[in-house]
Amino acid sequence: MDFQLSPEITELQQRTRRFIAEQIIPIETREDHSGHGPTPELRAELVGRARAAGLLTPHASVEMGGLGLSNVAKAAVFEEAGYSWLGPTALNIHAPDEGSIHLMEAVATRDQKERWLRLQVAGRLRSCFAMTEPDGGAGSDPSMLATRAVRDGDHYVINGRKWFITGAEGADYCIVMARMEDGSATMFLTDMNRPGIELVRNMDAMDRCFAGGHGVLDFKEVRIPAADVLGEIGKGFRYAQIRLARARLTHCMRWLGQARRAHDEAVAYASQRQAFGKPLAEHEGVGFMLADNDMDLQTSRLHIWHTAWMLDQGHKCNFESSRAKVVCSEAQWRVVDRCVQILGGRGVTAESAVMRIFMDMRAFRIYDGPSEVHRWSLARKIVQNAQERIGGVA
Repeated sequence: MDFQLSPEITELQQRTRRFIAEQIIPIETREDHSGHGPTPELRAELVGRARAAGLLTPHASVEMGGLGLSNVAKAAVFEEAGYSWLGPTALNIHAPDEGSIHLMEAVATRDQKERWLRLQVAGRLRSCFAMTEPDGGAGSDPSMLATRAVRDGDHYVINGRKWFITGAEGADYCIVMARMEDGSATMFLTDMNRPGIELVRNMDAMDRCFAGGHGVLDFKEVRIPAADVLGEIGKGFRYAQIRLARARLTHCMRWLGQARRAHDEAVAYASQRQAFGKPLAEHEGVGFMLADNDMDLQTSRLHIWHTAWMLDQGHKCNFESSRAKVVCSEAQWRVVDRCVQILGGRGVTAESAVMRIFMDMRAFRIYDGPSEVHRWSLARKIVQNAQERIGGVA
């Protein structure tokens, strides 16, 4: 594996770093943030800044208006964008839009791409992905999908409730997962202003970095034309893996930037803050935490780059992306938690960016599959592979 970046990607990485430092971090403390993420006005400003800098939607294909980055290149650029909690919104690489763009590129028809995807890549509209449901429905176990789709002539009629739908408020279109009459699952595309779609409420959540927050959506007798089925009927779960395998990894990339930001603040503070006659960093208890941070950051980066490289070689990498999701979410969380401890009182107040990062990051160990579910899935695959090897030998 050669992780050496080309001169072009290195330049893009450094340009992203300068953009975040000079244009995004200075406006983090402005008051045009809602309790549910950046306001539409702030998002429009952020996207406009990235567009002017030539950094908007770099992961999308050149055909659709992006830069067509490889997965390894995304690892470099997304980490830099993630150094600010506003950076991914500015570059149009935040969840759920980043995952929706990838899925639409892979599955949507030409007409669907022209109707929704091209405008999304241009930063002109947002999406949401409606799969997760309240108790009794789909969550960690997607097979419990309760939302139903019934064929009625040239339309499908959808009924159900979704929740924790990131970006629902203000989204222009939605990818809806529903169960068919035969028990299979299908994805549907719909404009959010279609009759029968209601944003019931926005959920109060720890994080405030996602545009539109996390919403509860009702679908009541929503009629969607058959032409707006995404992909093929009955292949919804397969398409969900196309989306989620990469989305898990890009989460790891972005949050690595936030963890590195927290670590940088902790190092700076520990180097100048005096206690018991010397800087905090010279006390072993603090120094060891900084060393552990460095190891966790590097471990995360290696998992990200290894999996990204494998994806670029054409491997599916469902196993590797699950492993990276667990390793990175937990390692990066440990980094931020230690940073709060090092900063002490400053770390639990808005005097430092670390408190905000701490609150935003906690959910990373839950969404796109809790660590426990990934461990269970990984263990099953490990045992299955071992049994196949034993059987082959026998």
